[in-house]
Amino acid sequence: MSLANLKKSRGSSIDKLVNAAAKLNESSADVRNGPDERVWKPTVDKAGNGYAVIRFLPAPEGEELPWVRYWDHGFKGKTTGMWYIEKSLTSLGQKDPVGELNSQLWNTGRDEDKQTARDQKRRLKYVSNIYVVSDSGNPENEGKVFLYQYGKKIHDKLMESMQPEFPDDAPVNPFDFWEGADFKLKIRQVEGYRNYDKSEFASASGLHDGDDEKLESVYNRLHSLSDFLDPKNYKSYAELSAKLNKVLGEAGTPLSTAEAVTLDETAPSPSFPTEQAPVAQQKIGRA
Repeated sequence: MSLANLKKSRGSSIDKLVNAAAKLNESSADVRNGPDERVWKPTVDKAGNGYAVIRFLPAPEGEELPWVRYWDHGFKGKTTGMWYIEKSLTSLGQKDPVGELNSQLWNTGRDEDKQTARDQKRRLKYVSNIYVVSDSGNPENEGKVFLYQYGKKIHDKLMESMQPEFPDDAPVNPFDFWEGADFKLKIRQVEGYRNYDKSEFASASGLHDGDDEKLESVYNRLHSLSDFLDPKNYKSYAELSAKLNKVLGEAGTPLSTAEAVTLDETAPSPSFPTEQAPVAQQKIGRA
């Protein structure tokens, strides 16, 4: 889709995005060996606080949605001290060994097993293209297009902007070039976790004042989101099982298809050491 076609079709964008999000909720990144310069992460101070202004961008050409959703696991083996940080095959609608193990643990009925399952639960991730408006910690990022990984809290704020709670608030498509809004990312450290509750959208305005030439430049720099759901970027069930057994320090045992339990993480998680980063790390932290 060209920028001109994108501009013509933006009127129905909010309904399309809301419906797409609803369908995803009804159903149940690319990991690299080193820094991924496409990925932006906000800078925080020693207290864990940070501030930046970003702009969420529309879907890249040939892709339907301006975000992609996937799950991963990040936990440490209690006896080995090794980390398991891998994308979950449930992102592709397939069975995952950690999910099956968690179901077994939960179904024993033992409190200690349930706690272990909670510690190993899958984490929901979203990825979108963003334009960095202001980044005082790394001003060289300003004016550039990056991929940004965030969690349910920020995704909820995106959905709330399109579906405001009160009738006197006009719906805003935060991914729209012309009628979207800057997002003021406000990070606080609360009880050991990153908190985004105070983050908010500014008033609706056009990016670059709606200058089509400048917007064309931004549009042409969008990164594909499809990599995050490409099966080639996921380890196989057998590979993940072997990794899991190694991290847990256990001999490989067949996992049964016990009654599934949902242990999705809905709150930000603490930072994990990066044996392998969930989405490859940039030089500069989960939303």
